Amino acid sequence: MFGQRRPLPAPERHLMAHLRSTVWGPAEFVGLPPRWLAAEALAVGCAGAVAIVGTAVAGAWYGIPGLADGEGGLVCAAALALYLRVVRAGRALVGIVAVLGVCLALKAPQAAVGVVLAERGRVESAVVTSVEGGPGAVSGRGRYLCSVADQDGVPLKVRIWRGCEQTTRPGDTLAVAYDSRGLVAPRGVEAGASPADPLRGLGGWAATLIVASMVAVVRSYRLSRPASWSPSPALPTPTGS
Repeated sequence: MFGQRRPLPAPERHLMAHLRSTVWGPAEFVGLPPRWLAAEALAVGCAGAVAIVGTAVAGAWYGIPGLADGEGGLVCAAALALYLRVVRAGRALVGIVAVLGVCLALKAPQAAVGVVLAERGRVESAVVTSVEGGPGAVSGRGRYLCSVADQDGVPLKVRIWRGCEQTTRPGDTLAVAYDSRGLVAPRGVEAGASPADPLRGLGGWAATLIVASMVAVVRSYRLSRPASWSPSPALPTPTGS
């Protein structure tokens, strides 16, 4: 009858199972994963996220350019992806984790600067000398950018966008946070900001990376040592005498 599908031959079934295992991981367990496996997966995900963010914070805190710029975080993201490849996690999940790790590593440096300024920064008033940007500007992501000078009249090398608004005019004052050690660039202070705000923006990326890493580790579980796959050999056709 039309509409009925013939069952796949054994070699094709083995091929499909092998492809699913290679792409998403075999997950050779019944029901929920073992507790030790879930704990190991959580540890791997948390270690990866903490390493990516932690290297950026350490680089900004101690003034290490290679770490403060996010390069150390990219190395940590690559190491996490390499670990998942070593445990033979699904290739699709490894790719997802790698992309999330890179995104987190690129966003971590700005948050790290905020952490440093929140911990050891001092807030002073700066005088606005000019205002540029806005929604119609080509650069600056539509933000208003204020050039400011410190209390001694020395212009800052960076322009401030936090606290710089459409109503800001030359001669106004903005609150600017300075690093007491001078290792990170000054930054404007927004009204009502809390010390936890710099890392709060990374929470979603870090949580997603941890979950993806956990799924990759859990699904990489195998009951036996993996062996290279090969389709079942076809039985020889007997020949007549």
